[in-house]
Amino acid sequence: MVCRLLGDSAVLVEVGNRVDDATAQNVQALTEALAQHPFAGVVDIVPAYTTVAVHFDPIRIGGHCPSKLVQAWIERTCSDIRPVSQSGPREWLVPVVYGGEAGPDLAWVAEHLGQDEAEIVRRHCAPSYTVRAIGFSPGFPYLAGLPETLRTPRRATPRTQVPAGSVGIAGAQAGIYPQATPGGWNILGRTELRLFDPERRPPALLRVGDRVRFEPVPREAHV
Repeated sequence: MVCRLLGDSAVLVEVGNRVDDATAQNVQALTEALAQHPFAGVVDIVPAYTTVAVHFDPIRIGGHCPSKLVQAWIERTCSDIRPVSQSGPREWLVPVVYGGEAGPDLAWVAEHLGQDEAEIVRRHCAPSYTVRAIGFSPGFPYLAGLPETLRTPRRATPRTQVPAGSVGIAGAQAGIYPQATPGGWNILGRTELRLFDPERRPPALLRVGDRVRFEPVPREAHV
């Protein structure tokens, strides 16, 4: 693991240089270890594909070089990291209403790929996806594992508002919108699963390393 400064209030830990399951497990292990051994002045820990960003308040930490104190804490924690829980990654089954108002881009994706809508849904539900990162909005999971036969470009014109719970695809990734936000992914359906709740601890339902499967449910089940 390599640490480097990210401005004057963050340290970026480079965990690996490949986007794969092994790197994801190491990212998760480091994130959990840092959270379990808190350091006064650290305000956020953000896992991503191959890195973990540690944000801190230089004033609260004090000293001539607060970043060195944070880096030393990270290095000490790295030396004590234990393997991720032997129970393996957490698994989630996400119920999705596909098509219609819930999935306004399903018909376009089917036409673009030369398949019918039922086949697109089948392909989308077939794999087990891995959460590689959380962002761009709170709780938004970037999911690896989308079949190559479903890879489609982002919308030419992003929507100004995508409803919360929308399940989308773009390029080689799948994702779920936790809140109503602008977005340019192709929306196949919608889930009522609440991915982000500020009153919940932790507020984000999913975390890096989790596995996700999608399950189609009747449109009548969507309120």
